[in-house]
Amino acid sequence: MSGFENDKINLMTDLRGKTVLITGSARRLGRLFALACGRAGADIIIHHGHSPAEAESVKDEIASLGRRAWILPADFSQPENASQLIERANELSPLYGLVNSASIFEPLSMQETSLGDWNNHLNINLTAPFLLSQAFAKSIAQAAVSGGDDNISGRIVNILDWRALRPSADHFPYTVTKSALAAMTKSLAAALAPRITVNGLALGAILPPADNSSAKDKVIEAVPAQRWGEANEVEDALLFLLSGPAYITGEIIHVDGGRHLI
Repeated sequence: MSGFENDKINLMTDLRGKTVLITGSARRLGRLFALACGRAGADIIIHHGHSPAEAESVKDEIASLGRRAWILPADFSQPENASQLIERANELSPLYGLVNSASIFEPLSMQETSLGDWNNHLNINLTAPFLLSQAFAKSIAQAAVSGGDDNISGRIVNILDWRALRPSADHFPYTVTKSALAAMTKSLAAALAPRITVNGLALGAILPPADNSSAKDKVIEAVPAQRWGEANEVEDALLFLLSGPAYITGEIIHVDGGRHLI
């Protein structure tokens, strides 16, 4: 990276010299998170479940920023794959941060939810973040012991939804698992302190669909801000939690234009 590019990195969100694993980072919000961290100077472990071409595209974009990137595929519908991912990532570069972004979001009511649907949401949206966080915490502790450096620390950010703290009947298995992930965020913050901070981002209307403008308008009818969130607003919130004060843990920041208030 050139000196000019270094100068462009905001010192308040400086992730140079750090490696961040972002699950589900081949597409949509995960991709946005990966590129934001890359622009902040981080090297990125790109995880995907079934999007190899998109993952390669993200890797190329991160490389164009002068950062290193690696791709690790893993199907989180099989929990053992999540358990192994942290070890595989640390073999590439010691991890500083974990962003649990991968999830499935299906418009199922309670009556429509089969046991298979329930277990799939549970495995991907909740069990995988638990196993990843558990393995991440173990790896940070081991790095501190083996390196003889008690100052080694890490950050976990769980990607939530405004529905997690205002559950309703729609998207039933998704909402239940995200609500559980919100509770786990706070429990992990207490369990993993003081070495690791754990926080959450509860998102609202971000990245509108490419078509159907009437549907786009309907989504924001109940949003006090009366607009869709912009990519940079989500990026800034994530970078704050990854690089900001380490005295902040167990917090859930809503980036939803006030939707959780209604």
